[in-house]
Amino acid sequence: MKTDNIIVEKSKSFALRIIKLYKHLCYEKKEYVLSKQILRSGTSIGANIKEAIRGQSKSDFYAKMNISLKEASETEYWLELLYESDFIDKNAFYSIYNDCQELIKILVSITKSQKSSE
Repeated sequence: MKTDNIIVEKSKSFALRIIKLYKHLCYEKKEYVLSKQILRSGTSIGANIKEAIRGQSKSDFYAKMNISLKEASETEYWLELLYESDFIDKNAFYSIYNDCQELIKILVSITKSQKSSE
């Protein structure tokens, strides 16, 4: 249960950072395409984690956690594109990218534990 609370809080905090990044990209950089993509994938990580925790079965839990991992990986990609295309600077990139990496590591650990128990 403690791990559940940690991942929920980390994913929610990350989603809030993604929302701020989205606003910055739209209002300051006038960027609307990549920002929509990262908003969608970055906020769905936590939504899928919440669904997983309330899942009806173990298989439902792991299916939603796998979706969360895929969304986190997609978000990682959008962050890289935003940085490499100069929409976000180095400091902003590494700050949020490291948070994304941390979520990915936790989700990989959770999904791997499911595979080892099968």
